[in-house]
Amino acid sequence: MTSMSDARTDPPAEPMQKQSLALGISAVAAVMLMVVAALSILEGTVAIAGDELYFAGPEYLYALDTTTWGWVHVVLGIVGMVCGIGLLFGTAWGRYAAIGIAALVIIANFLSLPYYPMWSVLVIALSIAVMWAVATWQPER
Repeated sequence: MTSMSDARTDPPAEPMQKQSLALGISAVAAVMLMVVAALSILEGTVAIAGDELYFAGPEYLYALDTTTWGWVHVVLGIVGMVCGIGLLFGTAWGRYAAIGIAALVIIANFLSLPYYPMWSVLVIALSIAVMWAVATWQPER
């Protein structure tokens, strides 16, 4: 004979696993966004300093001087850091802003491809990964 005290009232493990997975994805996305932001700040700093690492190739349709591109990358990097911190704390604005700033970083790096192509491709790939991670994260309401 089974008594009522033997019946377990533990919550099912599946919702807990989904929540921990969502937390993990959001943490990875936040850290990746902060890495992309740090790379953008470094890229912009190199361009502003006029260092020889930054290559100014032939003219193209979206031609701006390297100092302008440097400031664009620094500003995007700073905003990306703020968005990454917001995403790390799980704010809704951080989630939407993370996708938006990652998209802007992709556009800025696409436009600056002729100046430093390999670096831009790396940052574009990381930004796509950030957008994917944030978009697949479905926090439970």
